[in-house]
Amino acid sequence: MMAAFSILAAVVFGLAFDLRVPRPELVVPGILWVNILFTGVLGLHRSFGSEMDRGTLTGLLLAPVERSAIYLGKVAANLFFFLVVEALLVPALLILFDVNLFHPLILLGLLLGTIGYAGVGTLFAALTARNLARETLLPVLLLPVLVPLFISGVGLTAVILDGRSSAEVWPWLGILAMYDAMTFAIAFLVVDQIWE
Repeated sequence: MMAAFSILAAVVFGLAFDLRVPRPELVVPGILWVNILFTGVLGLHRSFGSEMDRGTLTGLLLAPVERSAIYLGKVAANLFFFLVVEALLVPALLILFDVNLFHPLILLGLLLGTIGYAGVGTLFAALTARNLARETLLPVLLLPVLVPLFISGVGLTAVILDGRSSAEVWPWLGILAMYDAMTFAIAFLVVDQIWE
């Protein structure tokens, strides 16, 4: 579902911007990261949704393992799905916009951004899992927290596609790496309270 949504959104953006933009490099960074943002929210809804629908979340929490292990398992699963979607999205944007995103620093930025997104998204999915309005509540809580991550991702991608100096790339990568570190540090501090 995430992959289909991602490709369809890329096609819609391609049709919308094809005749209006003189250089596709101007819009592709935003298209890439907005697509990842909305596709991720769509996937995070199901992160704990199946456990809630089947009533197995309580059993999962009663398992004789650290609760942080449950969190890390969900992060790993979400990260896998996000990376699969991105592996389909980046070539689709190359085909639709003729913009090559296969630059090592863009891919590193995507990886760092995806790790942070999966970490914080899984935490908020756990926080909203027991709420009946989780489909509405998750994006409302999650999107403001993701602003630094996505501003950095768009900035990094734009700097590289514009051909600017590589010295301008490192601050964006630093912000992404710090965001990831802070996300997991905070997650390990609060994950037990969230489960309670």
